[in-house]
Amino acid sequence: MSRAEHIDVGKTADLARLRLTPEEAAAYGGQLDRILGYISQLERADTEGVEATAHPLGLTDALREDVAREGRGVEAALRNAPKRSGDQFLVPKVVE
Repeated sequence: MSRAEHIDVGKTADLARLRLTPEEAAAYGGQLDRILGYISQLERADTEGVEATAHPLGLTDALREDVAREGRGVEAALRNAPKRSGDQFLVPKVVE
């Protein structure tokens, strides 16, 4: 029994709302069988003593320091506003 027979390709296609011809289902079943074969090879790899990692590269936080600074001001913020009401943006009503 192949590994792909454990997964019903037709049912999976139905859940994904895909219409597959019998030829497509057979082709995808074969592809799925090869993918699951590669996964089983990975499962057999000796990982004893290998430290778990979320990423192969050492990443550092690239965020800048959070420092308070002067804002642009109301006039600069509203300069390109299509419509305004006093010191606020005026937008169409979207909720009744």
